[in-house]
Amino acid sequence: MATRGGAVVAFEDFFPVMVERLGARGFMEELSKGFRLLMDKEKGVITLDSLRRNAALMGLSGMSDDDVRSMLQEGDLDGDGTLDEKEFCVLMFRLSPGLMKGSKEMLEEAIDS
Repeated sequence: MATRGGAVVAFEDFFPVMVERLGARGFMEELSKGFRLLMDKEKGVITLDSLRRNAALMGLSGMSDDDVRSMLQEGDLDGDGTLDEKEFCVLMFRLSPGLMKGSKEMLEEAIDS
């Protein structure tokens, strides 16, 4: 999170702008890069330890262990305790209300390109 003029701004607030500038395919490539930054390189998934270790790279350095654990649990759709790339992308969409509204259009654009 960053502070701008006293207001807290979360990284997901910028997702709709990123989609507008990068297009659906470019945005998905950026999400993939974010996933690779956070993942455990040996396991190929985001684990609790890799998220703790790499959260600062994504501007999430102030997260407590409980916050990290909650984020992982929130996105863990298959219950294995980790996030694969698909789960990570779904979580990022769920965290951004602006993306949820435009997700159908993004999907159609991605399919067309």
